[in-house]
Amino acid sequence: MSTLETVETAPRKGTGLAFGYVTTLFFAWGFATSLIDPLIAAVKKVFELSYTEAFLTTFAWFIAYGVASLPAAAVLARLGYSRAIIAALATMVLGCLIVPLSTMADFYPGILVALFVIASGVTLLQVAANPLVAELGSRKSSHFRLVFSQAFNSFGATVGPWLGSHLLLTGGVFAAGAVVTVATRGQSMRSIDLAFLALGAFFAVVAAFIFSARKQINAAAPARTGGDASLVSALGSPWALFGCLAIFLYVGAEVAIGSMLTNFLASDSVLGLPLEAAGKMLVLYWGGAMVGRFVGSLVLRVVPAGVLLAICTVVAAILCVVVMQTGGSMAAYAALAIGFFNSIMFPTIFTLTLERSSAPASATSGLLVFGIIGGAILPLISGRIADASGGVLNPAFVVPLIGYLALTVFAIAAARKTPLSETITPVTGGH
Repeated sequence: MSTLETVETAPRKGTGLAFGYVTTLFFAWGFATSLIDPLIAAVKKVFELSYTEAFLTTFAWFIAYGVASLPAAAVLARLGYSRAIIAALATMVLGCLIVPLSTMADFYPGILVALFVIASGVTLLQVAANPLVAELGSRKSSHFRLVFSQAFNSFGATVGPWLGSHLLLTGGVFAAGAVVTVATRGQSMRSIDLAFLALGAFFAVVAAFIFSARKQINAAAPARTGGDASLVSALGSPWALFGCLAIFLYVGAEVAIGSMLTNFLASDSVLGLPLEAAGKMLVLYWGGAMVGRFVGSLVLRVVPAGVLLAICTVVAAILCVVVMQTGGSMAAYAALAIGFFNSIMFPTIFTLTLERSSAPASATSGLLVFGIIGGAILPLISGRIADASGGVLNPAFVVPLIGYLALTVFAIAAARKTPLSETITPVTGGH
C-alpha cells in the first residue's frame, strides 16, 4: 500500500467532531436558498412587481454560481478548508446586512445585490464543504457521510419556506383586508429586514462554531492540490457538456417550480389560500425531496441509476402536464408532488456524468457546478410566460416540462452508455 493510500484510508483524529460542524453548513445553505421562494411573493407585493421582475431574485441568486464558482475554487486553494468556509460565511453575513439598507432606501435592486452577495458566499461554501465531507473519514464510508449531510441540506430547505413564510408573508400588506399604503409597506419591509438579520446572525453563529473547530478540521482534512480543474479540459468531453446541460435544466426546473408555488397555490383557480399559508405548503415540496433522497438511496441499490432517473423525469413531466391542464387541489398537489421525484436527480446526474466523462473528475465537476446557473435563467422564462398569460401560472409549467423531457433523453442515453470507470468518487450537492 502506498503512503498516499495509507493517508486516505487511515482514520484521522477529530473527524467526528469536524464532520458534525461541517454538516451544519449543508443545513445553512439549504435553509438560505429556500427562503427565496417566499421572498418572491413578498417583494412582488411590497414593490408592486410583475412576475418577471420578482423572479429576478432567483436570477440574482443563481447567477452567482456561474460568476463565483471559479474564483471560489481559487480562494479554497489559497485559504484551505476552514478559512475558506469562514470567509464564505462572512460574505453571507455581509449580504444579509445589505438587505435592511436596501429596504430603508426603498430600493429593490439593492435586495438583488444582497442576494447575489449571499449566494456568492454559498457558492464558496459548497465548493469547500462538498469535498471536505468526503475527506472527513475513511473513503469506504464517504457515501454514507455525503448522503447524511445532503439530508440535512434538504431539512434546511424544508424548514426555510415555513419559517420564511411566517416572517415574510404576515402583517403589513399581507394582513387580511390590508390596503397597500406607506405604513403597510413599511411594516412588510421591516419583516424582510428581520428575516435577513436573523439569517445573518445564524451565519455568524455557524462561523463561530467553524472557527472554534478550525484546528480539528485542518488536522482531519489537510488541504490537497493536484489534478486539472480547468473547464477547458471538460469542454472537450461530450458527456461533460451533456451533464452540464442536464444540471442546467434540472436546477432551472426545480427552482422555477419553487419560485411559482407560493403564488400558484394562493391563486383563486388553485387553492385560494392566503400567501402565508400557501408559502408554508412549500414544506411539502421540499420535504418531499428530503424523503425522496432517503427512499432513492435504497432504491438505487437494486435499480440502475439511469433507469431510476428516467422514471423520475417521466413522472415529473406527467405531473407538469396535470398542472397545466387542471386546476384546484389536483393541480396543487400535482405541483407539490414533483418535489419527491426531483429528489434523486441532482446527485444522479452528477455521478452518471462523472462515470462517462473523458475529462478529469475535477474539471467535470467544475463544469457541472457551473450548470447550476440554470436556476437563474429558467425561472425568468417562466415569469415571462406567466405575465403574458395575464398572471396565470399554469401555462408557465411548460418550462419545467420541457426540462424534464430533455432530462429523460439524458437518462436513457446514460443508461445505454457503458461507464468509462466502474469506480468514482461520490459527489453531492445542495439541490
